[in-house]
Amino acid sequence: MTNPAPTKPSCDIADLLEIMRVLRGPDGCPWDRSQSFQTIAPYTVEEAYEVAASIEDRDYNALPDELGDLLFQVVFHARMAEEAGLFSFGDVVAAVTDKMIRRHPHVFGDAGAAANPHSQKLAWEELKAKERQAKAKDGKTASILDDVPLALPALLRADKLQRRAASVGFDWDNAAKVVDKIAEEAREVVEAGSDPAKRAEEIGDLLFVVANLARHLKVDPEAALRAANAKFTRRFKFIEAALETQGRQAADASLDEMEALWQAAKRTEQG
Repeated sequence: MTNPAPTKPSCDIADLLEIMRVLRGPDGCPWDRSQSFQTIAPYTVEEAYEVAASIEDRDYNALPDELGDLLFQVVFHARMAEEAGLFSFGDVVAAVTDKMIRRHPHVFGDAGAAANPHSQKLAWEELKAKERQAKAKDGKTASILDDVPLALPALLRADKLQRRAASVGFDWDNAAKVVDKIAEEAREVVEAGSDPAKRAEEIGDLLFVVANLARHLKVDPEAALRAANAKFTRRFKFIEAALETQGRQAADASLDEMEALWQAAKRTEQG
C-alpha cells in the first residue's frame, strides 16, 4: 500500500505530524519505525548544531531548512512518546507555553515591566531556582547545578557549570588569577608522567580552567573552539593544495615543509 504524500508544501504543523505518523506506521519507513529515543537523540543534537552553523555562517537562506530539520526531530520524539502512551506533541507545546508564561510575569502577569535585560536575567534565574526546588526529591535542597544537562558538549557544560557557581560567589575575582591557574594546571599535566588515567584527569582540569578564562573574558568557548577548528581546517587544506600542485601529498612532505606552508597560509589570510 502506498501512502499519499502532501501535494504541495504546507505551513500547517498538522501535516508534519501526519507525515510522522505515517512514517512510523505499519506501511511506513522501516528505518523510521525501528528508531527509539536513544537512537534519535544524537540526530537531534546534530540538527541543533546545523542550525547554529547556519547562523554562524549567516546563511539565512539555509536556516529555514535547518530549523525544519530540528522541528522534525521534536515531532519524531513526540510521536514515539505518543505511541508509548507517555505524552503527545500537544503536551510538548503546552509545556513550553506554560513555561514561557510562567517565566515572563513582567509580560503576562502583574510583576511589572523589567527595568533592563540584566534585571530580567536575574529574575529569570530566580524563577528557574524555584522550579529546581519544586523538582527536588524527598524535600532535599536543590543544587544550582541540578538542571545543567549532562548531554551538553563538555566545553559548553563546563561554561554553564562555572556560571552557575559564579552566581553564588564561587569564582576568581579577575582573569589574571585564572591565567595563573592555567599555568598551574599545565605543570600538573607534565607532572602526571606516564599514568594514562592521571594524564586524562589533568588534561580535563586544564580544559575546565581554560573554559573559565573564556568566561571571564566574555568569550563563548564553544564558538571560539569552532572558529579555531575552522581556521585549522582552512590552513591545512592550503598545505594540501600547495603540495598537490607539486604532485605530492601531505604524507610525502616533511614537518618543516608543512610548517613553512602553514606560515604561508597565515600570511595569505593576513593579506
